[in-house]
Amino acid sequence: MTHPSKVLHEAGRQPVVLPVCDHYAGSEKLMRKSLALQAERGAKSGTPDFDVTLDCEDGAAVGLEREHASLVGELAASDANKFGRVGVRVHSVHHPAFMEDLKVILGLAANRLAYIMIPKVNTASDVTSAVDAVDHLSMVAGRTTPLPVHVLIETHGALREVFRIAAHPRVESLSFGLMDFVSSHRGAIPAAALTAQGQFSHTLVARAKAEIAAACHAYGKVPSHNVVMELDQPDLLATAAQQAHAQFGFTRMWSIHPAQIAPIVSAFSPSSQDVADAERILLAALEADWGPIRDSDASGQASRLHDRASYRYYWDVLRRARAAGIALSSNINNKFFQEI
Repeated sequence: MTHPSKVLHEAGRQPVVLPVCDHYAGSEKLMRKSLALQAERGAKSGTPDFDVTLDCEDGAAVGLEREHASLVGELAASDANKFGRVGVRVHSVHHPAFMEDLKVILGLAANRLAYIMIPKVNTASDVTSAVDAVDHLSMVAGRTTPLPVHVLIETHGALREVFRIAAHPRVESLSFGLMDFVSSHRGAIPAAALTAQGQFSHTLVARAKAEIAAACHAYGKVPSHNVVMELDQPDLLATAAQQAHAQFGFTRMWSIHPAQIAPIVSAFSPSSQDVADAERILLAALEADWGPIRDSDASGQASRLHDRASYRYYWDVLRRARAAGIALSSNINNKFFQEI
């Protein structure tokens, strides 16, 4: 059997797929609660439907950066990190605590981390410097596989070089830092652009979102959408998540409150119909050895031609569904996911 990962993407290089929600927590109480919630939700399907990012940049009190990094490293290395889907946001490359964060955290948990988030880069060279530091200190700590790096795009310089940053082979995902991006315009972008809906209508903000998503998709990386600050308005969050996914092409989104996780997972996960279509079409494609097929929907009335272009789409649907903890048929799991 020729596996879809080998026949549908150039040289077998599949686009990165990650859990659709990235949940941030900075205080000890919230970090522990987030890890417990991840374990609880993940136990239902055997895989978590959201990542947890332990936050040093906004979580550490001034003057206590090393102590906070130690706590973060200990939590990431502990049994509370049940699935190995825990990342860390360190201080920026230009902050005095950046190298100390990496030394402490990687020294404690290099082999348990899913990624390192690098904030406030200004250039692609900043990313290269950060990756070099991560790689060196990971190796010193005994990690033998590359540690994925995520990057926050929140400055004018980073947006200007976003395609170069996305092209970096060690970068797995780019996130949009809405609040820092708006504030960097020194009042030229009104505060309304920070709201759940206003952020989609301001031209400069919408342009930044589109550029980030386009750069990620050009290089098979994951575009991650920014936070929604309205914590007590779930309808606004759900609408923003749907718009970020359907209109701007983001495939992942930040959460800053546990109540935001479920709506984000719902908005960004493939629908049951998409999954059913993907399973039916790819099983037929496999039978045809990935040649063209003619597919009919459940009613038998709508007949469509499918080939490798659409097979790639449906293969990515299945990979995204699996990353979101959606149950796939045993036939699909046996044929397509035993090798992964």
